Amino acid sequence: LRQGNKILVCGNGGSAADAQHFAAELVNRFEIERPGLAAIALTTDSSALTSIANDYAFEQIFARQVRALGKAGDVLLAISTSGNSPNVLTAITAARELGLSTVALTGRDGGCMAEQLGGEDVEIRVEATATARIQETHILIIHCLCDLVDWRLYGAKEPV
Repeated sequence: LRQGNKILVCGNGGSAADAQHFAAELVNRFEIERPGLAAIALTTDSSALTSIANDYAFEQIFARQVRALGKAGDVLLAISTSGNSPNVLTAITAARELGLSTVALTGRDGGCMAEQLGGEDVEIRVEATATARIQETHILIIHCLCDLVDWRLYGAKEPV
């Protein structure tokens, strides 16, 4: 973000809502007044989502956007409670091809996402089995990440 890069965020269902929540906290603000930061939820453009799903496959809805919008130095925040969402896995592959790092929010045993991540990537795993508990913890982690961004970039109070 300091170097003009952006964060692309994706997930399905509740994780799609979490992706939008995270992007909104960065673009607007979290707990301090600061300039907006470049973050895009890949879950929000219904025309892009439906045209990609129709013309290619549902598995490609995030990867195609990553390839169009991402560049080396950007970050993909990939959210999946199971770690097995095919369209999120495909987005991670696209991110790697372009030189993006991935931060993966997973649950359970990390699923296929845990196995797919490389050396530059980070997995934050919630080792619960109930989807609701994983989602509740993911939103806490998202808020912690927002705190960390504010603290590291703008010297806001140290994250709690």
